[in-house]
Amino acid sequence: MSSSQFVSVRETAQILEISEKKVMDLIEERKLQAYKIANRFLRLKKSEVVDLRNAGEITKETIQHAYTSKEKVKDFFYFNDFYLMSVAIIFGLLYIIFFT
Repeated sequence: MSSSQFVSVRETAQILEISEKKVMDLIEERKLQAYKIANRFLRLKKSEVVDLRNAGEITKETIQHAYTSKEKVKDFFYFNDFYLMSVAIIFGLLYIIFFT
């Protein structure tokens, strides 16, 4: 069997358009058969996943959380703090060089 016949939990979630937690719940409910590869990696047969999707037994999860402007600003400073600090230090050094 080629490796393309098996998909990961994340790929399964994308195919079924549900969360990874829901995929794990389906495995526990024995609606999906999971296989451990090298006793480490959990994989599912792609054909079984597609059959389950085509059977229409799975409800797609379309929950989307609003991304507020406050969160956008917070994320901007969180992910760009190094660059902002670098610019502040450079301007501070330039001020010291030219005005003192």
